[in-house]
Amino acid sequence: MKILVCISHVPDTTSKINFSDNNTKFDTNGVQFVINPNDEFGLTRAMWFKEKQGATVTVVNVGGPETEPTLRKALAIGADAAIRVNTVATDGFSVAKQLANVVKDGGYDLVIAGRESIDYNGGMVPGMIAGLTSANFINNCIGLEIEGTSVKAIREIDGGKETLSTSLPLVIGGQKGLVEESDLRIPNMRGIMMARQKALNVLEPIDANAETTSTKFEKPAPKGAIKLVSPDNLDELINLLHNEAKVI
Repeated sequence: MKILVCISHVPDTTSKINFSDNNTKFDTNGVQFVINPNDEFGLTRAMWFKEKQGATVTVVNVGGPETEPTLRKALAIGADAAIRVNTVATDGFSVAKQLANVVKDGGYDLVIAGRESIDYNGGMVPGMIAGLTSANFINNCIGLEIEGTSVKAIREIDGGKETLSTSLPLVIGGQKGLVEESDLRIPNMRGIMMARQKALNVLEPIDANAETTSTKFEKPAPKGAIKLVSPDNLDELINLLHNEAKVI
């Protein structure tokens, strides 16, 4: 089984976010980048298929040379090879077209992507890849078992879980639950050394025009002052909720 894991290069959640050029561009100065958490869950599940079923695992990213350390980390975790499509990730559709082209050329059986990246939270790329490659698609995937070409998957739905049966080729949008946080792997020294010897192939992009553009970014408004009300003063609480907060 050939598995392709899509890796987004995203800011660490502890990074302080700023914008430049009149709030039209994301300022990367001083920002630490990591593997997108949803993608890391998927990569860990792919490693299980490699170890238990002999699958080959390739990771792919759409981005410039600055994303290669993130791909190298994925190689150190255990992926067999990496691909970087040499173009800036501008919007979900153009990224999906680049990734779909990699899928078609590589003949992958299973494509694992995170359900969304934690930077722009578009949540559209996995479904678009499936549509562009005519593969089956399961989003919000929290369980995945494969035997031959038969697939049993579990996805999260409102109020519960849904168990599905399908077949390869398949694209999934994975998330926490596909593996647990305790299952995530930290590269060890041996893995880091071996990653230096693994292939990281750079592909030139195909023509894929962006369908959307970001015009402006805005941070959430800072939290306002709070008022503490004694639990014995119910009348004051009701007055504040009614006249100031205007929620009742």
